[in-house]
Amino acid sequence: MILSKRFEDAIKKLYEAFHNNMINPECCKQCAVGNILDNNDSWKHFSDNHGSLLLNYTGAVHQIMGRTFGGYTALELLHIEAVFLKACGYELPIRHNNKKPANPRDKELLFNALSAVIDYLCTLEEIDNIMDYSKLFAYENDQPKYELVAFGC
Repeated sequence: MILSKRFEDAIKKLYEAFHNNMINPECCKQCAVGNILDNNDSWKHFSDNHGSLLLNYTGAVHQIMGRTFGGYTALELLHIEAVFLKACGYELPIRHNNKKPANPRDKELLFNALSAVIDYLCTLEEIDNIMDYSKLFAYENDQPKYELVAFGC
């Protein structure tokens, strides 16, 4: 399977951020999109509210002009962030009185949120979710339905 550069780069950056404890949903430089964009927070100017899917004037101009950031359009970035924040347990858009997780830096919570992001990134690439291992246990007539392919061999 050939993967796009934007997808490979995003997965690598999210992997490194997760394992280096550099994921923070409340920081525009350390959230999912902030990490994909090399800890840059300029993307936050595409919308008026963190977690919103509505492009503001700046975001709309970038979208209409077809500009991409890390390979993603302004709207795709807003969707990536919304998926991440929702999976973390935030009520969107983020406001001081909206629901939020008790511990937004909880490793398991962040793992699940990043898993949701990766599922969304796979949808954007029109590929099967790379984290879906359900095929490993699929069977037909008491035999495995798919062959296990080893990685790195």
